[in-house]
Amino acid sequence: MRFTKKTLNIVIAIIIVLAAWQSVIWLTDIEEALLPDPLMVGEAMISLFADGTLFAHLKVSLMRFFSGYLSAAVAAILLGLLLGRVQRLWDIADPIVQVLRPIAPVAWTPFIVLWFGIGSAPAIVIIFIAAFFPILLSTITGVKKVDTNYLKLAQNMEIKQPHLMTKIIFPAAYPSIASGLHIGIGTAWIFLVSGEMVGAQSGLGYLIIDARNLLRLDLVLAGIILIGICGLLLDKGIRLLERLIEKRWGMTVSE
Repeated sequence: MRFTKKTLNIVIAIIIVLAAWQSVIWLTDIEEALLPDPLMVGEAMISLFADGTLFAHLKVSLMRFFSGYLSAAVAAILLGLLLGRVQRLWDIADPIVQVLRPIAPVAWTPFIVLWFGIGSAPAIVIIFIAAFFPILLSTITGVKKVDTNYLKLAQNMEIKQPHLMTKIIFPAAYPSIASGLHIGIGTAWIFLVSGEMVGAQSGLGYLIIDARNLLRLDLVLAGIILIGICGLLLDKGIRLLERLIEKRWGMTVSE
């Protein structure tokens, strides 16, 4: 029943969006070249599937995404666990992090292109930067909020590193880390497209730029919609992974 209701809500939402989209075209009498109708965009999406273009670009984008995101997650979690435990280090690192964090990753593009060249590397570096800071700060927050009773119990039981970190601190900080992973996956996916618009010759971002240069706005909108769908699926995937870990550790699984 729950699945059916959820599916029905999705269908209703899609119908509302399509109706509003088509209504704008009818009411404003805007040219198809400026705003393609849903049918044209649907045909463009089918063509991308049929000729294999979508899968070729999607494969490259996912490779770049996971290379940047997973490396950022590992680096941010490890560094966050350290900075969260050693207050002196965090006092020194905090001003640096707070200055670098608000800078949009694409602002570093001129240096990234000079240092790493063109192709996949700049996109991977931009994704790394986009995902790193949300995960880092969430990890540090989670470590600092670990119940002191857990630490006292570990001390009484003479639990030392690395078991203290892996058995006590990391599981206790996991909810905050998971929150950072959610935020990081969203920002990383957004900046993947930005990264592929600079110097790349493949990927979903390049697909949109190439379609724009050809004045194929139906393909541009098709690419935008597909990027949104892929981002949604990635978020659902990490939520599923989170629930599996929660079950493994006996945590309460949030709905």
